[in-house]
Amino acid sequence: MGDLFLVRHGETSWSRSGRHTGSTDVPLTDRGRAQARALTPLIRSHRIGAALVSPLQRARETAELIGLHDVRLDADLREWDYGGYEGVTTAEIQRTRPDWFLFTDGVAPGPPEHPGETAEQVGERADRVLARADAALADTEGCVVLVAHGHFLRVLTARRLGLPPSAGALFQLATGTLCRLGTEHGRPVIAAWNVRPPA
Repeated sequence: MGDLFLVRHGETSWSRSGRHTGSTDVPLTDRGRAQARALTPLIRSHRIGAALVSPLQRARETAELIGLHDVRLDADLREWDYGGYEGVTTAEIQRTRPDWFLFTDGVAPGPPEHPGETAEQVGERADRVLARADAALADTEGCVVLVAHGHFLRVLTARRLGLPPSAGALFQLATGTLCRLGTEHGRPVIAAWNVRPPA
């Protein structure tokens, strides 16, 4: 069975400033586009059997820029619903909640269309994505690429390793990077993390 490649989209103006970006459809910056293009040789050095991409434009554009054209949009790959913390930085939240930490404390309720999610709810979405990725891996000789968002991919990694969703806190993930989840002796492992091509 092939490996699972995770691509976090390139930089946006909101990721650069540390604003929580869930459903807000922010485009890539010029630097974010350059980050995505730089990943192309890393992706093309592998046989890709399938690519699943978040429907948000920052992920879709990243996928296009790294040369993934035959993709399936998957709504479960969208970023964590930050509810009332959408567009707010951690420093701003900690002014009123000094010890606040997303993975353990969750988010403030938001409007009905974006009420917010718990880590467990994000983990349920990650489990569904992993089931679809495993089905694709079983049907192809290549790898499967997931192009999505930082917090979501951290939770997905935790779930792949058999850890609770909150363990996504252990996996820092930068914009415009590639990660590889594989197996060793039949067990899931992290084979590479936060990879960028040499400058």
